[in-house]
Amino acid sequence: MPASPERLLQRLTWEDLDVAHVRRLVEMARDEDLSGLGLRLAPGRTGDASTASVAGVSRAGAADLVAREDLIACGLPAVPLVLSAYGGRATFQPRAKDGASLKAGAVLGTLSGDPRTLLSAERIVLNFLQRLSGVATQTRRYVDALGRGRTRLLDTRKTTPGYRMLEKYAVACGGGWNHRLGLFDRVMFKDNHLALLGAGSPNAKDSLAGLPGRRLADAVKRARASAPELPVEVEVDRLDQIPAVLAAGADVILLDNFTVPQLKRAVAAIGGRAFTEASGGITLKSLPRLAHLGLDFISTGALVHQSVWVDIGLDWKPAP
Repeated sequence: MPASPERLLQRLTWEDLDVAHVRRLVEMARDEDLSGLGLRLAPGRTGDASTASVAGVSRAGAADLVAREDLIACGLPAVPLVLSAYGGRATFQPRAKDGASLKAGAVLGTLSGDPRTLLSAERIVLNFLQRLSGVATQTRRYVDALGRGRTRLLDTRKTTPGYRMLEKYAVACGGGWNHRLGLFDRVMFKDNHLALLGAGSPNAKDSLAGLPGRRLADAVKRARASAPELPVEVEVDRLDQIPAVLAAGADVILLDNFTVPQLKRAVAAIGGRAFTEASGGITLKSLPRLAHLGLDFISTGALVHQSVWVDIGLDWKPAP
């Protein structure tokens, strides 16, 4: 068993993200709005027809980004990237930091500059902030439900294509932990891998004893030889699979869809010889019941795929 769980997880910071990739996402969002990116046939007219139709607009304006509900802020460093994509004729002054807990009515930051830029960029700015703050806010609810004990709450690879690292960053802002950023950073044998090793179909009652167990041990050995720096995790869905997984030398045993009594028995059977991770059917209601079972980790895709955009508005400030 590894000496520390820090080898198995992390919390992404904004500095960990590839700003060039975020900029590409911003530019795609802009081009969807202004020129119909994604359509097979380009529209006959492009640009912001609404703002172009407003005559006599002042060359200077300002607006506040305001929380309409309690939320965890996330995505504020993306705002300057959006303004830059619209020509850079506006600036952003943040009034909060990512990860901050804000009450309804709080100001996240102030946009200043050419009102035409602000009007055109408004929806894209809000889309990023509302989405990422929604993930962070959802994560904080789950973290609070689990409590502040030893068990750490993890995310999964169930993320929006192209937005994985941003969404995992939002999980970190909400107080969760990131693990398995992709297929590249962990060896993980799931149910279908075990089926290929001879343990039967995902729904079969075959155990990992005998030949399937030896094949799993061989697979773990090959993984350690080819990528010794990577942790090895094996998913089980029955208690009788645990001995073979321990014998194979897994670093982490993923206990999938176990009941609370089964989790207690699994933690006792593993006895600290591998890290334990519970997953499957994790809800806000069930988390308090799992908090004191001695689990190392609980993972759930709900932090992202069941999150809801939070309500953030852009309010124009009166001219001085």
